[in-house]
Amino acid sequence: MNPLLSVSMLSSDFGNLARDVQAVNQSLADWFHLDIMDGLFVPNISYGFPVVEAIAKQAQKPLDAHLMIVDPDRYVDRFKTMGCSCLSIHYEACTHLHRHLQHIRRLDMKAGVALNPHTPVELLEDILDEADFVLLMSVNPGFGGQHFIPRTLTKIARLKEMILKKHLSCLIEVDGGIDAINAPSVVKAGADIMVAGHALFKEGDVKAAIESFKNNTQPL
Repeated sequence: MNPLLSVSMLSSDFGNLARDVQAVNQSLADWFHLDIMDGLFVPNISYGFPVVEAIAKQAQKPLDAHLMIVDPDRYVDRFKTMGCSCLSIHYEACTHLHRHLQHIRRLDMKAGVALNPHTPVELLEDILDEADFVLLMSVNPGFGGQHFIPRTLTKIARLKEMILKKHLSCLIEVDGGIDAINAPSVVKAGADIMVAGHALFKEGDVKAAIESFKNNTQPL
């Protein structure tokens, strides 16, 4: 499959949110990526339900929510109600990860497991068959605009080997510091979905930036 692009709205202009949502709607992007931070699991607070609802009302592409929060299972039903298609929760935040992934799937959402940069992919050995995708953080979560951690490429390749060995359809999503320069290497390592925000919105013309990004990451 061609790699998917999930556009992180954390880097959008919240003073012109409707404009930026429409720009993504009209672009070649595949998903909207929603970074939900609580100031506890990560050292920052992003945005909550009112902003998600505002995006959801106008979004014409699937909503891909990434919960960087403690006790994420409390809010799974709420994100389903708001129209999210994909929901990822952190391995590091869940004592009963298996149960939480099943909860997400029962609500007919794609269930994702997110890993911080320091967490080995091998810890997913016994849970991979319960996940529709794995979200590998390629920066330390909490802030946009950080630099990509190069060792992530090795983690992507190792995770891809694990998935293929088990004959699973689990996808690999990568989030953090991805731009037009390093994106081809991320795809070559085995990523199926890339999250980008700062690299797209900083250009001013978001639609054109997304088109250039997508064209630069198609397989040869």
